Amino acid sequence: MGMFEDNTILITGAAAGLGEAAADAFAQGGARLLLSDLSPGVEDVARRLDADWMIADAAKPEDHRALVARAVEIGGRLDVALNNAGIAHPPMRIEQTPKDLARRVIEVDLLGMFWALQAQIPQLQQQHRADGSSSCIVNVASIAGLVAAPTLGIYAAAKHGVSGLTRTAAIENARRGIRVNAICPAFTRTSMVDDIIGVAPDPAAATADLTRGVPMRRLAEREEIVTAILFAANPQNSFMTGQTLALDGGVTAY
Repeated sequence: MGMFEDNTILITGAAAGLGEAAADAFAQGGARLLLSDLSPGVEDVARRLDADWMIADAAKPEDHRALVARAVEIGGRLDVALNNAGIAHPPMRIEQTPKDLARRVIEVDLLGMFWALQAQIPQLQQQHRADGSSSCIVNVASIAGLVAAPTLGIYAAAKHGVSGLTRTAAIENARRGIRVNAICPAFTRTSMVDDIIGVAPDPAAATADLTRGVPMRRLAEREEIVTAILFAANPQNSFMTGQTLALDGGVTAY
């Protein structure tokens, strides 16, 4: 029997990158999956894994409510929510950042996380009241939510907010059977990071810039981050809550 056998797991941002890799891992663990993304590519991932799927905009509260309702419809309950949906932006200084871009990053990366928690927590609380069961939420933040991120100012602001939301939600629900933790990766080899590198005049130099402050001097691999996600979601890891796990090749060890 897999570690997540018969668990109903909701994953946002599941069309590619970390979300897709996490979906693969949870499926191997026996989970029942509901995958969501704004990209229609989520359907291909879902079909490959024999999972349910929905098109959803992380910036819309009603979409998060619909996702929770659908998870309960297909599985009778929600056991794990992996809030992974997010966007980044090309490197630029604070004074260079367009207002519309700044608003969109906040809408998706920060408010989107808030709306996700607001939709998920009542369902998880209800389950705990009904049968004493426990559940967990894993938020994908970033190392930019723990330290400064020059040229990624509005993204860093949003991810610092995610770290704060994670800790607050964990404390508010510590006695309600809900664990809430965040994964904070450094730059990881995903399509989002490829997009950042791809718009640079010199992609090789851009990659070097991204890894210059990393003691290991490399990007993280998706599988390395997914291993930490599984650790955070593991039901046997029942005493860990309110943590922001830095997966950064040593950046925060300084």
